[in-house]
Amino acid sequence: MVRSDGAAGMEFDCMSPTRTDPYLAGNFLVSIDNVTASAFSEVLGLEAAIEVVDYRAGNSPEQLAQKLPGLNRTPNITLKRGITKDLSLWTWFSGGLTGNVLRTSMTITLKDQAENPVYIWKLTNAWPCRYSGPALIANSSDVAIETLEICYEGLEVMLPA
Repeated sequence: MVRSDGAAGMEFDCMSPTRTDPYLAGNFLVSIDNVTASAFSEVLGLEAAIEVVDYRAGNSPEQLAQKLPGLNRTPNITLKRGITKDLSLWTWFSGGLTGNVLRTSMTITLKDQAENPVYIWKLTNAWPCRYSGPALIANSSDVAIETLEICYEGLEVMLPA
């Protein structure tokens, strides 16, 4: 059965046997090569952009600039987790404080409700550039959260094999 909603060319198949729901954001896994940290509560900043360069030739009769692609940009990501006895994130970060930056690969895997991987972000040449400890408040019952900001040089988005 097909019906039209009145808009030109807009038809919907009401009897379509498949329905594709979007994935939920709360089921994910972060894997960092050579670092044993896990159980993050948030991953923020998965993003890539292409810088736009305005160019106009000096002899061009037009008063408009051409838009050309420039450098690729990957802003830092932020990982948050509750503090435990695991010092692996601090150890990775503190290596950079002493001049021994460990660049590594990371994957962030989104899972469906059945725990199957459905989407993967792979970061290359990743290393921690900022560490933040928790806000400690005497009358709070919130979980103590540590934050690690990570810069990286490459982002690849893929579906699991």
